[in-house]
Amino acid sequence: MISEPFDHGVEGVAVGHWTAPEARTGCTVILLPPGSVASGEVRGGAPATREFALLEPGRLVDRVDAVVLTGGSAFGLASADGVMGWLAAQERGFPTPSGPVPIVVAMGLFDLAVGDATVRPTAESGREACITATDGPVPLGLVGAGTGATVGKWRGWESARPGGLVGAVRRHGDLVVAALLAVNALGDPDDGAEPGVDPPALEAAGWLGDGRPRGGLTNTTIGIILTNARLDKLACHTVAQGGHDGLARSLLPAHTASDGDALVAVGTGSVPANPQAVRQLATTVVTEAVRTLVVTD
Repeated sequence: MISEPFDHGVEGVAVGHWTAPEARTGCTVILLPPGSVASGEVRGGAPATREFALLEPGRLVDRVDAVVLTGGSAFGLASADGVMGWLAAQERGFPTPSGPVPIVVAMGLFDLAVGDATVRPTAESGREACITATDGPVPLGLVGAGTGATVGKWRGWESARPGGLVGAVRRHGDLVVAALLAVNALGDPDDGAEPGVDPPALEAAGWLGDGRPRGGLTNTTIGIILTNARLDKLACHTVAQGGHDGLARSLLPAHTASDGDALVAVGTGSVPANPQAVRQLATTVVTEAVRTLVVTD
């Protein structure tokens, strides 16, 4: 696994983890600077999300205060409550006549089968992750939302191995595009050398004939694409789509019925940029991040 801390390079963004290593679960909070615009997309068949509908380009709210990546499946979405409370204490949020309402988007992955299923990220977990958040480099690997992550389960649990929290960043002049992902995929991280999933492989894995696909509902890759580009909500949606293209390149198979793959793209707005260029860089950083998990002989 990755040992060096990860520096996303986007000014004003802070990242914090809460980790329960013995229970093999945790959550990761990404605190965003005021005015950050966001959108997102779900392509997996089994998502666990909170406030994702407001990310659609046609919805009223276009600013997001924080994004939460969490283990614990749908139980872990409770960690967003703690993040909301922490932000509310700082009077951050969407303005209303009754005071600001923090906008916190959360995505969950299923790690209940690998550790202690009774231990799940809670509101206090989310608050602790906020308190420890830093705008500097952060650890990756089996920490935060990636603590209980596994990959390679589509051939059966005997083929599973650790996944985790991964990241990658690209810079061009003042423009920065970074990805931070918790990879808990049914599929294998793929370096592009394999031609694809062929019928014999599907049959061996129980995906053809009368067999049932292996691996179970214990999956999902979730993440955030961060950029300092000046983007509107529709452009952020385009960037999130590019991120999913990266998942399709780097996971084999990707976006299955038992993966809840979901990505959020956030633009902090300090650098003018072509949205199509940002999308292509998003594809690249997501691909590179996932491929850090590829095992080489």
